[in-house]
Amino acid sequence: MGLFLSNLLTPMVLCYLLGLIAGGLGSDLRVPKQFYEAITIYLLFAIGFKGGVEIAQIGLAAMILPAIASILLGLFIPLYCYPLLRRLGNFSRENSASIAAHYGSVSAVTFAAAISMLDTLNVTYDGFMNALLALMESPAIILGVVLAGRARHLETPGEKASVDWTFFLREAFLSKSVVLLIGGLLIGAISGQEGYKTMEPLLVLPFKGALSFFLLELGVVTSERLGDLKKVGKFLAAFGILVPIFNGFLGVMVGWLVGLNMGGATLLGVLAASGSYIAAPAAMRVAVPKANPALSLTAVLAITLPFNIAFGIPFYLMFARWLFG
Repeated sequence: MGLFLSNLLTPMVLCYLLGLIAGGLGSDLRVPKQFYEAITIYLLFAIGFKGGVEIAQIGLAAMILPAIASILLGLFIPLYCYPLLRRLGNFSRENSASIAAHYGSVSAVTFAAAISMLDTLNVTYDGFMNALLALMESPAIILGVVLAGRARHLETPGEKASVDWTFFLREAFLSKSVVLLIGGLLIGAISGQEGYKTMEPLLVLPFKGALSFFLLELGVVTSERLGDLKKVGKFLAAFGILVPIFNGFLGVMVGWLVGLNMGGATLLGVLAASGSYIAAPAAMRVAVPKANPALSLTAVLAITLPFNIAFGIPFYLMFARWLFG
């Protein structure tokens, strides 16, 4: 209970709750759009940069096995979520593929919130975890498109895929989040410790403050989605909590098996439990136009994100502590 309470009382989570309450009460509180965009760029680049610096110190060899395991984990999640949504949830093939892709991809903000909690608790974690975040961004999105394409073929045999793959792959691999994460990773790896010393006053010290403002606005955005909960139904509401819990446990166990430390396994659990609301919606809108974006965005933003921010992250840490003895 103390771990949950300490997480709820951090400035980042309290800012999220403030935005959620203010938005729910009809306040006109909003972070200016340009400032919000700037914070998004800052957070993604900072996460990538710090991961690159760590890779420069420990070398690529140390992360090969965790990297492979992370990609496989990101592919496994949509593969099992799709039949759950299709058969138990009775969603269309397109909606099932889209929602599965959202949950197979990752949330950089949830990851950043987890890092902040671990730093506050002085829990060490493997430095290359930021790189795993970048690696897990796109595979599930591509698999979601493949599942949706297979669905169209089953419904109309002989129909050719209607996806503009050139345009889609640009969306999947050259989207803002992917470019900033990978670009920051490469810059951090090339510049190394000297680059870290130069950028520390900008990318390290203000990080939690920037994250707090981002979560403030995200709380307001989440409050706007709460009214859509009736549209997603009881199944998807339960899916938005139970599946992340299972994925979080699975991610922690995979981290333990591939040799991550306790903090690293916790972060892999957080990545597996999170859902994308930046890269995946943009890509799915292009590749699977028949899917209803309200279903996936409401599930991720109004159910999974607040659950993970408030309760999921400490929950996965507790499981990691138990697993690591």
